[in-house]
This record gives sequence, structure tokens and C-alpha cells, in this order.
Amino acid sequence: MSACVPTRVTDSHQNRTKRAPQPHSPPPPPRRFRIAGADVSASIAVFLIALPLSLGIALATGAPLQAGLVAAAVGGIVAGRLGGCPLQVSGPAAGLTVVTADLIHRYGWRTTCAITVLAGLAQLVLGCLRVARTALAVSPAIVHGMLAGIGVTIAVAQLHIVLGGTPQSSVLANLRALPAQLADVHPADVAMSVLTLALLLLWPRVPGRLGRLMRTIPAALVAVSGATLTASLAGLSLAKVDLPSWSSHALAGLPEGPALGIAAAVLTTTLVCSVQSLLGAVAVDKLVAGQPGLSARVGRSDLNRELLGQGAANIVSGALGGLPVAGVAVRSSANVQAGAVSRNSTMLHGVLVVVAALLMVPVLELIPLASLAALVMAVGIQMVSLHHIRTVTRHREVLVYVVTTLGVVLFGVLEGVLLGVTVAVAVALNRLAHTRITHDEKEGVHHVHVRGQLTFLAVPRLSRILHLVPQGTHVVVELDGSFMDHAAYESLQDWQNSHTARGGTAELTGRRTGVRDTGPDRTGSEAGPADTAADATSGTMTGAPARTTADAPTGEPTTSTVCRCHPWTPWRNHQCDHRRSTPTGSHPAERTDQPTHQPTDQSPGQSTGQPTDPPAPGTAQPSTPNTAPHPATGTDPGTGTPNHPRTDTGTTADTPTASGTATPAAPDTDTATDTAVSQLARGIRAFQRDTAPLVRGELARLAKEGQRPSQLFLTCADSRLVTSMITSSGPGDLFVVRNVGNLVPPPGEESGDDSVAAAIEYAVDVLRVRSITVCGHSGCGAMQALLDSEPGGARTPLKRWLRHGVPSLERMADDGRPWARLAGRAPADAVEQLCLTNVVQQLEHLRGHESVARAVREGALELHGMYFHVGEAQAYLLTEADGGELFDGVGVAEVSA
Repeated sequence: MSACVPTRVTDSHQNRTKRAPQPHSPPPPPRRFRIAGADVSASIAVFLIALPLSLGIALATGAPLQAGLVAAAVGGIVAGRLGGCPLQVSGPAAGLTVVTADLIHRYGWRTTCAITVLAGLAQLVLGCLRVARTALAVSPAIVHGMLAGIGVTIAVAQLHIVLGGTPQSSVLANLRALPAQLADVHPADVAMSVLTLALLLLWPRVPGRLGRLMRTIPAALVAVSGATLTASLAGLSLAKVDLPSWSSHALAGLPEGPALGIAAAVLTTTLVCSVQSLLGAVAVDKLVAGQPGLSARVGRSDLNRELLGQGAANIVSGALGGLPVAGVAVRSSANVQAGAVSRNSTMLHGVLVVVAALLMVPVLELIPLASLAALVMAVGIQMVSLHHIRTVTRHREVLVYVVTTLGVVLFGVLEGVLLGVTVAVAVALNRLAHTRITHDEKEGVHHVHVRGQLTFLAVPRLSRILHLVPQGTHVVVELDGSFMDHAAYESLQDWQNSHTARGGTAELTGRRTGVRDTGPDRTGSEAGPADTAADATSGTMTGAPARTTADAPTGEPTTSTVCRCHPWTPWRNHQCDHRRSTPTGSHPAERTDQPTHQPTDQSPGQSTGQPTDPPAPGTAQPSTPNTAPHPATGTDPGTGTPNHPRTDTGTTADTPTASGTATPAAPDTDTATDTAVSQLARGIRAFQRDTAPLVRGELARLAKEGQRPSQLFLTCADSRLVTSMITSSGPGDLFVVRNVGNLVPPPGEESGDDSVAAAIEYAVDVLRVRSITVCGHSGCGAMQALLDSEPGGARTPLKRWLRHGVPSLERMADDGRPWARLAGRAPADAVEQLCLTNVVQQLEHLRGHESVARAVREGALELHGMYFHVGEAQAYLLTEADGGELFDGVGVAEVSA
């Protein structure tokens, strides 16, 4: 199937053909070097941005202006050729401005070049050690704080040049000198700076078709060109770019200075260059993933190779007298948005910088320094991102961000980062150690609230408060945290054993009311502390012993108040309401829609009903009704309030008799309706209480920006298929269409029902999805109905709809076509064979739609077939194979790779 992308190449002799060498055949023609037109246009766009920024950053550091051009050229050519992120553009970065300016001030230009070379060697070592991923473990609050501090330092320093003066060596010195500078303003410099900033801000905001046309020219180039042209035509007298002859350009020399200071400088330069480049590569990957068809051509970044490429570029740049090199976010995003498809665009932009540095010197020397300073000042201000501030505020890391920013501004980059790391560690330890434990009593029920992470540090306080609870009482322990270590787990379990042995009851809950546990499962298995810690996040502690049926007095039956309906423990349609009537002679908890359990008069191992499905591996065991407390102490699973269901006569519904059987309450339609409504209301309340606060920010963003799903997912309406679960997707990721049998009616055959065609057209033409997946599943009732259908009979709506599946039946019956099959085994029966064939057939129907066919031809859309086996929880993707269509299983190793 040409429309389906293979997920795995089968490495077998049957599917591999080897061509024997032909010694007499002529040698293959030499491979010609070709540059795509998209790369040429993208390189020009990046060059036009890099040229003024490189000069401006060199001016801000106090280095020779040629050093910025050298770094831009080397970053484009060397890092572009050797780096692991093909579309990332490297060069002199604003994030390195403060570091480089400080080095030049302390050690001079030639020693700074030597430090750049040493930093490049350090990056090569880190790349060979393959620690690139480790560098990304730095807290984002520290990284954003570092960049914000650098941005503030740049902006304050460049403000002096904008006003016609000269910047000082530190932020505090610049602030102290600012009043005197404001008293001695140079009108010409201020005018050019204001013009530059105005063009920089207004150029991207021109509305309409003219604005879209104008935005093809970078705003930075327009701003600097406009100021240069205005200054030249007006004949203004102000400082301009001065590019000495290349013959007098200073190269790197041997480092001179204290060894400890040089080592600290190398460490700082390596840290900033590496972190900025790696974060830039990750950001470029996200941009590439948003471009249809580009991700398959470019692939994900190799961060270790990127570190090696950056190291090589810094060695060359430092040796040639250039600034330190790092990945630059502005140029990289412009490269992707301009349509670059390979690393050739990055390299070509470096070549263009070399040409400009050699041939455009007279033009470059017309640029006012105030214009470049205004450009760099704007970049510095943008480095203090409001989005980053909101993010760290939401994650309660404002203190880390502020300390890092102030540290960089007041003391320097390395000192600021070290301060940020220290504060981040202190905050983490405080959160881990700070646990609030309270105890109160409401209506005879004792509540112990544990807020925070439950570690061995909190065990003394936990034990002291738990032992204040009177014996023989009902206790609810609410765990509001995401972690519990072994010591805390053992302490809590020992107390619960002791409390229940003295006639009390204990209930352990998480943040979700209605998710509770009162005892271990019938198998006697107990969860370890790791399981408990994991369950604490979803509101359950497994393995906590409590009163079971054997503990209850004779003739005192128990009913289940255990609710474990939370992802992803075994459940049965979330049937947690125990007010339903039960057949005479059965245990109150034994219902047809629940797992069957042992009655009180049976020995373990016997069963009175149908066998239940085994729980999924790695999930918590569901509590059985036989381990629940007495109805008098039971609670409503949705509200946590006492649960005493009553009949109209005032007696308890399903009242057990002396023999342990229950007399069913009279069927009541109103009661069933009330049960359904209350179940719906409980689910909504649980969402509003637990889930809505977590997703509100993301949903607010989606509401503001609109939906931009990446794929259309067309599947069956079967309730067992949870699309977000089997695709690990979230809000805004999938545009889902569900119908009976995952059918795609061919164009023009909907007979008045255009819903599927409308959804396809909207997804492809309006939402611009990049892929469409047709997903079938095992045990499909629609496929069974197709197999069992007989000609004639009443034309019900279901039969009229299933006519769109008849081509799948005909395809399966056609002996001239190979059957769709599963990798590793044959289809279990005719229904499964039809389910597989139906996916293939519906993909053919899908290609018949005009919008889909057009998008596939243009390479903007991919079609995929998928089959989900419900019983195995296994997904299969349709691949190309010799002799027919093959559904190949997707394994964990493939996904993680």
C-alpha cells in the first residue's frame, strides 16, 4: 500500500534481496552535488538576518567587528556541515555577549580567542563522552533566568550607544553612568536608533496582502538599511561601522592570565555555548515536526553530534579571530520558516557571509553604530520573555528564576548559574522534606491529611499524629502527594494493621474523592513502596490491610464500597454504585456487570460466577467486595458521604437475610435513571475537581489559538477504543471521527449522509492535518453483522450504513487478491480477517476523495492503516510487504527508539 508508511523494516532473508556484483558493468556515474532551490532561498533569508546581527553582537562585546563576520561564516560552514541538527544556524549569539565582553575586558582579544579554542576542545570531549542529553537536565528556570540576565545586561549596555555614548564594564557601572549620559544626548544617534526600533517593531505588523509580501524581507535588515539610507541621505555626522583591513585582523594567541581564571572562563564559555546550542536544536526539532513532510526528510537531531560540530566551529572561529559560536534561535527559526530542507542552506548562508565580508566592506561601513546598538538592545529585551516568566510562575520556580537573573546581572554568568543551581537544589529539598500533616474529626470520622511528599523525614510526625487517633474508630487518611518512600510506607502499613486489629477501620485515599482502598485483594498480594508511590498520584494506596469478611461477626455480611475507577487499574464500566438490586440467593456485590467473587460460605479458590479477566500486568489489583467494610460504615464512592440506600418502605435496599442472601428491591425505572444521572454527575464533579485544574491552562491556550491537530483519526464507535489512550495524545492532537465499523463511504455515495466526507474535507482543507489514520479493532460488531447479513429484509438505518462495508466483504472473497494479514500469526477467525481487510478497503475509499487525493499528490498528507487488538492491548500498523498487506505490531523498543 503506497499510502502507508512502514514502521519497521523486517530483517529476514525472505524479504531481503541481494544483487550480485557485476564486475564487467561500467562504474556508476559520479554523484553530483546539488542544492535545492528551497535551500538557496532560505540561505539568502538567513544571511540577510545574520549580517546586521553579527556586526551588532561584535559591537556589543567590544571585539573587532570582523570577528562577528568570522564567527557567522564559520558557524554556518563548519557547524552546519558537522553538526547534528541540519537546520540549526550557528554563529555569534546574543547569549554569549556578556561572557565575551567580560573576557575581552579582563584578558584582551587574543586571549579571548584562545579561550574560545579551548572551549571548543572541551565541547569535543563532551560530545565524545555523549553527555549532550545530560546537559538538558538543567532546570528550565535556571536557563531562562540566565538568558534573562544576559538580556538585561545587553539592553543596559547598548542603551549608552543608542544615546551616543560608550558603555561601561558592568551593569551597575552602566546604571550609575546613565544620568550623566542622559544629560549628554546625541540627537543624531537617538534619531537613528528610534528609526531602527520603529522599523523593527512595525515592519512585521503591516496588515493585509501587502504585509505578507513585505514580511518576506527580514525586519532586522529593513531596520538597519532604513537607518543607513536615512543617515547617508541626510548627511548626519555620527559614528559608523569601521572595518579595518583583513591583513591587520588579530588572530588567537597563547592565553595570558591566571590559570584558575582561564579555566573558569573556558568552563563558562563551554557551558553557555553548549546549553544554548542544545536547547536550540531541541527547539528546531519542534519546528520541523510542525512542517508537513519535512520531519521525514530531515529527521531528529543528534545532540551529541551537534555538540561535536559546535566544538569544531569554536576551535576554527577562535583560531581565525572570531567570536564564540553557538546555535542561534532567531536565525534557525527563520531558516525553517523560509523552507530549508537540508543543511545546505546553513552552509550556503556562511558562504554568503564570506562573500559579503570580502566584497561589501564599503557598503557595511555606511551603517551607523547607533542602529546596530538599537538592534542588539531589542534582542536583549526580547530575551526577558514574559512567556518564560509565566511558565516558571506556574511551576512555582520564580525564586530560582529571579536569583539566577539577578546573579547574572550583578556577578556574571557563571556565578549567576551557580547561584541558580544552589537555590534550585534548596527548593527541591525543601519540597521533599516539607510535609504538612493535620488531624481533625467530623461527625465521628477522624481525618488525617498528609500534604506533600511522604518521606522518612516525616515519619516521626506521621506516627505521632496517627497514634492520637482513638482505637476502634473510623479513620480516613488522605494522601496529597506524588511520592512515598519505603519508610513512610512501612510506618503507615504497620499503623493500619494495628488499628484494624483493635476493631477500627482505616481508609486510604488520594486527592480524588471516591478513589479509596480499605484492604488488600483476595490473593493476599501486597504492593511494595514503589507501587504505593505510583498509586499515590492517582489517589490509591494498594496493599493496605483492613477488615475482611472473615473478620466480620457471624451473620454480618459486607458490601463493597471500594471504588477503584481511576486510570489505569482494571475496572468494569465504572460500576461503583452499589444501590442496584441483586438476585435472590447471591451476594450483594455479585452483579452481572461486576467481577464475580466468593460468597461468605465458600472456601478460597471457589467461584460462583463467570471467571473474570486477569488484571493487566503492572497495574494494581482491584479490591474485592469481600474486603469492604460493613454497610453502616460504607461511603458513597463519588462523594465520600455515608451510603444508606433505602427503598420506598424505609428499609435498606437489598436487605440481607439471616442466611446471607439478599432480597432484591423492586425494579424502579426512576431509580435506574437516578443512578445513571448520579454516575454522570459524579464523573463531571471528579473532572472539575481533579482534572480541570491540570488542563485548564492548556485548554485556555487551545481556545485562544484554535485547534491545530496533526492528524485525522477515523475509527469505530466501539466503547473499548479509547483513542487518546492508545495513541498517547491529548487535547488538540487528534481530530477524531467515529462511526460504526470505521467506514469511509466513497465520494458521492452517502445518500444524504455527508458527515464523514465533510469531516475529511474539513480536516484536510481547513485544519491541514498531516496524516489520516483508519483504525479497525478486534471483535468489531459491525464486521460480524456484515458476515451474518442476508439479502433482503428490512432496510434499517444500520443496514443502510453497513452497505459501505460490502466492498470489504467482496475484497476478502476475491481469490485474486492477497489477504491482509498480521505479522507473526494468522487471523483468529473470519471476523478478524474482515476487520483487517476493511481497514485496507476503507483506505482505498479515502483516496477517492478529491481533497485527500490532492494533498497526497502534493506530499502534504500521509495515509495510515491501523488495527488494535482489544484483548491483547496491541496496536498494529499497516506496512508494505511482498505478497499482500501486512499489519506489523508496534513494540515498546521501536517507540522508544
